[in-house]
Amino acid sequence: MTVTAALFDVDGTLVDTNYLHAVAWWEAFAYSGHDVPMAAIHHVIGMGSDQLLDALLPGDRDRDADDGIRTAHSAMYSAYWSRIRPLPQAAELLRACRKAGLRVVLASSADPQEFEVLRAALDAEDAIDETTSSGDVDTSKPAPDLVRVALDKAGVPPEQAVFVGDTVWDVEACQRAGVPCLGLRSGGISRAELVDAGAVAVFADPAELLATTAGRLAEALPGRPDN
Repeated sequence: MTVTAALFDVDGTLVDTNYLHAVAWWEAFAYSGHDVPMAAIHHVIGMGSDQLLDALLPGDRDRDADDGIRTAHSAMYSAYWSRIRPLPQAAELLRACRKAGLRVVLASSADPQEFEVLRAALDAEDAIDETTSSGDVDTSKPAPDLVRVALDKAGVPPEQAVFVGDTVWDVEACQRAGVPCLGLRSGGISRAELVDAGAVAVFADPAELLATTAGRLAEALPGRPDN
């Protein structure tokens, strides 16, 4: 079937924030008395904060302190807001998808306030049809909820959509929702990890994806030419 909707993760996919999140989480953990290696934090960026804490901290921890860790992360990450920048050609990729006739939906795990900061940094409102963020779902990636809400907002079935993301959690969420995922290495995750998770194709960043497909993302899907 023809691809009619392009769904996009935002952090690490369109906006260069993954390492800023890793530093902010590292600082939040240290402030709360947890010594967590930066590399371990980086590899779970893209999960919702509920699942991220479970992945990194001991199961027998005082969970009453989790909200304080999340608050500390948000406060420390907000110090970077004025310096957040889009990845090369990210806005142009969205506009090319829109020009190619695709409905463009942003699907971010960020909280609503943070998501507005990302949208402002991206500066591509003219190319965006719909958005969804963590406030629209009960369970975060790698659960498929966010992808399914994005499909609903696009008004298309899974087989008519393609998702672009930068983490294995994006890929896993897409597999559970039945949507093919194009992986980008712009978030710092390797080609091998993205392919092993199930990405149907991998590109360096939005600029390479745009140069390869000119916004016709179905061209990047094996066995599914855009018609």
